[in-house]
Amino acid sequence: MQIIVEDSIKAIAPNYAVRVVTSKVRNSETSAELWAEIQLAAENIQHTYNISTIKEQKGIQATRQAYKAAGKDPSRYRPSCEQLCRRILQGKGLYSIDSLVDIGNLLSITFGLSVAVLDKSKLQGGEISLGIGKETEPYEAIGRGQLNISDMPVWRDNLGAFATPTSDSVRTMCSETTTEILIIINSFDGDGKALDDASAYLHELLDKYAHCSEFKIEI
Repeated sequence: MQIIVEDSIKAIAPNYAVRVVTSKVRNSETSAELWAEIQLAAENIQHTYNISTIKEQKGIQATRQAYKAAGKDPSRYRPSCEQLCRRILQGKGLYSIDSLVDIGNLLSITFGLSVAVLDKSKLQGGEISLGIGKETEPYEAIGRGQLNISDMPVWRDNLGAFATPTSDSVRTMCSETTTEILIIINSFDGDGKALDDASAYLHELLDKYAHCSEFKIEI
């Protein structure tokens, strides 16, 4: 698969870097063992940050800065990594969806990076690109309905927008029948070590909880 980062992204986040992971998997309900790892990561967030300081976490801060540079209010359209951490810090806790989505959420709160977890079979064409959302561009976000993605970083395939750092789309969401995934780990400050550590942890999690095979990373 060809991966393109458009000049519009380089203009707002010159150091942007990404890891795109594909893998064969088996989805399931989240196990007690995986949920325990998520709870441990949530406790670490609670011990390290509060509701005021979480936006200063390195990865979250870089994503917010990219939103501002593109003309999007990051406090109104919060990146998913910040949304998840704020829920934890507000005492609301996280909710379980399934193994694949919960693995993505665990990765996101651990590293402060926005992570898209997608059913690869629902993507169209051999190319994906990251650009800036356009006015009135249609986008149905998971759990949010129609989302205004203008001036927001947006991943597109041949059919159009399918993922943003704020929310993945309904069109490419995983289900219980998902057997092959594409996971995008976004880093708007280009922290290569964080991306490598996140990719390694993702491989470990997929091995333990999603019967991973044919794991591949594109840089």
